[in-house]
Amino acid sequence: MREPPQVRFLSDGRRLHLQDGPIDLIVEAFGTIEQNTAAYRAATRRFVTILDELCSELAFLRRAARPDGPAPRGVVAQRMTAAVAPYAADTFITPMAAVAGGVAEEVLEAMTSSANLPRAYVNDGGDIALHLAPGQHFITGMVERPDARSLFGTATLKASDSVRGIATSGWRGRSFSLGIADAVTILADRAAMADAAATVVANAVDLPGHPAISRLPARDITPESDLGDRLVTRGVSALSENEVCRALDAGVLTAERLLAAGLIRAAALRLRGETRLVGAALHANAFLSVSGNETRGSFADA
Repeated sequence: MREPPQVRFLSDGRRLHLQDGPIDLIVEAFGTIEQNTAAYRAATRRFVTILDELCSELAFLRRAARPDGPAPRGVVAQRMTAAVAPYAADTFITPMAAVAGGVAEEVLEAMTSSANLPRAYVNDGGDIALHLAPGQHFITGMVERPDARSLFGTATLKASDSVRGIATSGWRGRSFSLGIADAVTILADRAAMADAAATVVANAVDLPGHPAISRLPARDITPESDLGDRLVTRGVSALSENEVCRALDAGVLTAERLLAAGLIRAAALRLRGETRLVGAALHANAFLSVSGNETRGSFADA
C-alpha cells in the first residue's frame, strides 16, 4: 500500500507542493488571496485522483501508440495519447512520454476553472503548464541539464504568444533517453505537446554506435519500463567538437520538422556546452536568449 498523497506549502508560503507516488508538483497562483485559495483547493481535489486514474490504464499507457489506436478512458490519459499521436506512425513512442505534461495541464485546468487568475503555473518535475491572462508574461530559465539547477538561458513568454507548455528532456533526466542530449527544452502550445516533443528531439541528438556512449536495455534498469529492451543512454565519455556538432545537427533536423508541422514553437538543444536554437523570435529576439558559450541557429520574425 502506497503512502497517501502529500499536500503542503513550501517554506515561502506561496508555492503548493503536491506529491503522490512518482507525481511531484510545484503549483503557484498569482491572484488575490481568495483567488489563490480557491485555485489551490481545486488543484488538490483534482490531484489526489490522478494517480489512481493513470494506474487503472497503465498497461495501455505503456504500449506503443498507434495512429489508429483506441482512446483511453481517463482525461489525463487522453491528453497523453493525443500528444504522442503525431509521432506514432514514424517512431516508437508511448503515451508515457507525455505523462508529466498531461498531469500538469490537468491540474492547471482545475485551478483556472475555479478562480479568475492573472497568472499560474504547474511544474511537474520541470515540465510546466502555464496560464497567462492578457497583458501577463513569464520569464523562465532553461536548465543546463535536467538533473541540475544551473541555467544556460531564459525564455520570455507573453500572453499574446501561443506557448503554454514547456518541457525539458535529456539523458540524465528522471526518464530514460535514447539520445545523448544534456538538455532539450521545448516550447509548445500545451505542456503535454512539449513533453512528447522534448522526448522525440532528445532521442534524435545522438551518435549511434559511438564507443564513447554506454547504453543498457531499459528493462535491465527498470523492469516495468515502457521502453522494454530498447537501449537507453547511461553514460557519455569524451566527444570531439565535430562529434558534438553532428549529434546536435541530427536533433536540429528533427526539431525543425516538428516546428514546420506546428507541433512546437521553439527549441533549445544543449550538448557539452554547445547550444542550438530552433524557432521564432516573437519579441525582438527576447523569446529565447542564451548566455555563455557559442550559440548557433537562426530565428525568423513572426
